[in-house]
Amino acid sequence: MKELHTGRLYWPGTVGSTLEQPALKQNIKTDVAVIGGGMSGTICSHVFLQSGLSVAMLERGQIAGGSTSANTGMLQFCNDIMLCDLIDQIGQSDAVAFYRACKHAVDRIESTANLLDRGVDFKRKSSLYYASSEQDLPKLKKEYETLRRHGFDVEFWDADKIATHFPFRKPGAIVTHGDAAINPYKFVSTLAKHAVDAGLMAYEQTDIVEHRMHDNGYHVLLTADGFEVEAKHVVYAIGYEPEELRGKLIKANLKRSFVIVTGAEPNLTDWHEHFFIWETARPYLYMRTDNYNRAFVGGMDEDIEQPLHGAQAQRKHSQKLYERLRSLFPMFEAPVEYEWNATFGESCDNLPFIGEDPAWPNVFYCLGYGGNGSVYSMIAADLLRDLIKGVPNGLAPIVALDRQSLSQVQ
Repeated sequence: MKELHTGRLYWPGTVGSTLEQPALKQNIKTDVAVIGGGMSGTICSHVFLQSGLSVAMLERGQIAGGSTSANTGMLQFCNDIMLCDLIDQIGQSDAVAFYRACKHAVDRIESTANLLDRGVDFKRKSSLYYASSEQDLPKLKKEYETLRRHGFDVEFWDADKIATHFPFRKPGAIVTHGDAAINPYKFVSTLAKHAVDAGLMAYEQTDIVEHRMHDNGYHVLLTADGFEVEAKHVVYAIGYEPEELRGKLIKANLKRSFVIVTGAEPNLTDWHEHFFIWETARPYLYMRTDNYNRAFVGGMDEDIEQPLHGAQAQRKHSQKLYERLRSLFPMFEAPVEYEWNATFGESCDNLPFIGEDPAWPNVFYCLGYGGNGSVYSMIAADLLRDLIKGVPNGLAPIVALDRQSLSQVQ
């Protein structure tokens, strides 16, 4: 099993008990087999089940135990690529449609969270996206005008207004409204239980080692224990591309990123409305708080796929992140209590890969490259449901695995 993160994670300790499902010990048949029990797999399974499909979710480890545990729980409709740049890349109509889909996905996650019988710490937030330097300011203003022109709820704050609301000055910032925070581990584990209660067949410790197709069009998945899953449709919801696709189709970059979580800070009055904070520099620093006044700080991305080992090496990165936090909030005194680093992926055009395998009928992928993985999971669930049920979806060609725009950036 590929190692996705190392260090001391925060989210698993916030849940007293989690859903435990058996390993698959018999042959089964289903409409859709979803491979992966993280954010993507669980949301997809829930949405498919709601649409009347029978679903089996197959997780080789523990549900919510992979990248979900290292997710920082920031749900934003803005992306790593600015809307104005995405318009240049794929055209205005498609770029705006993608951004609106991200906004709608945040709303869909909220409605899903409201279905659950246990709180998942969903809370609406605004974001401060600041210019890291004076040189970034003209581009940031262009992005603000683009977002505003297309109906997104945004403001532009100059340096004086930023300093009025925060203990730091920056050349300027876009404030976006309509984002949200969530506890990703609570959300996935609680949603999985909700789906199981509604009829989802969920299996943990079930590793798929072979995938073949029958002459009748059905797909057969073989587990490491020798059992078979027969399905009309197969969805790979595993975060990043399967090994068999590596380098053949997607051409994405895997990196590692670092996160710290502090203890509770008693006085956070200078952190205006607990905004999310991020910046124009790349790789960018990002920050958020939770319901207990802990600060989450992430960034310092490195072009290395494997997570970093060694407490001393991790601590050096953590100290740098903490220094960045203190540079913005000098009053912050709570120490670092959790620290980890994790693998994440970026596609060459900054969009996720969602859709049908161009060469394999009824095999679909939900591969959420980029900083908006949780938002992409919800987009994927609705999009793949439509593809499976034969319903047209205008977003499909924008995020397809063989989309035409890839040829312009590869």
